[in-house]
Amino acid sequence: MRATRAEPPHLRRARFADLTPFEVYALCRLRVDVFVVEQECPYPELDGRDLEPATEHLWLESDGEVLATIRVLDDGATRAIGRVATAATARGRGLAARLIEEGIAGYGHLPLTLGAQAHLEDWYARFGFRRSGPGYLEDGIPHVPMRREPA
Repeated sequence: MRATRAEPPHLRRARFADLTPFEVYALCRLRVDVFVVEQECPYPELDGRDLEPATEHLWLESDGEVLATIRVLDDGATRAIGRVATAATARGRGLAARLIEEGIAGYGHLPLTLGAQAHLEDWYARFGFRRSGPGYLEDGIPHVPMRREPA
């Protein structure tokens, strides 16, 4: 009997109105697993921004499983990257980096902002993000605001 190989992760992107109920569930399930279960945060998904018509969801999936996700919000003159999450079983494969690069490729002509968990500041810096203000607590986790100017 041969073991089956998982298909390579492929990029998906959609506005909320274009997501199927199954995709919405899978994206939310990953966020709950990462933010609520692993990091023991209050449920951070109910800010309503996922539903905004200009919000774009990007994710990588393999064999129907969401491995990593981000969202890009339209904040007027800037775009904000957030809700960066990678499944525990998919970490160490560069998937979040690939999604950040996709976000930059799609929106890097505008300033990009994000609220980084403080321990990931250097990781985001490798994509050109720089601290843009004082640190703060979000859901009990230290964060820093970061900004990337258009290239």
